[in-house]
Amino acid sequence: MKDLFVIDLHDYEDYYRISKRPSARGIIINEGKIALVYSKSKNYYKLPGGGLEKNEDLKTALIREVKEEVGLIIIPESITEFGRVLRRQKSNYFEETIFEQENFYFLCKAENCQVEQNLDSYEKEADFVLRFTNIDDAIETNQNYHSDDGFDVNMIKRELMVFQLIKKSNLIAEKGNPLYENHSGN
Repeated sequence: MKDLFVIDLHDYEDYYRISKRPSARGIIINEGKIALVYSKSKNYYKLPGGGLEKNEDLKTALIREVKEEVGLIIIPESITEFGRVLRRQKSNYFEETIFEQENFYFLCKAENCQVEQNLDSYEKEADFVLRFTNIDDAIETNQNYHSDDGFDVNMIKRELMVFQLIKKSNLIAEKGNPLYENHSGN
């Protein structure tokens, strides 16, 4: 997968142990809008997706995480690679530990339905909802994000940079990239 960029805060010592947390995230575009997770309580956008579970591959994690976070059902055969972002920083949970997250971004399509979300406690606290928005609004919202939580700030910065790459790539301007496909057999 193509490397997009690296965010490395270098706020750790070389002897720290590394805690890895790979993730898969979906880029779902329809009619000039992008499907995003919006945090109503913290006012930011992120692409739907999250961490891999034990013995889970990237595509399986992508399908599961998008369904859990926003209730969209990914069409497996529509999944294509967009790029990878590496994020490294001092862990906010464990002492003398580097949090290392490889974020794998995929272009994909979803079925024409939405199921109930299945949010973790922190996702409920952030009040995650699905929003279809234009990329400029997502960029502006994340540029204006402020928090004392450096961990969140760096996640939002990562997503902002990916939004900017999506905009630059002209993916949203492409025709024939429907969010939904009709699988009713018609």
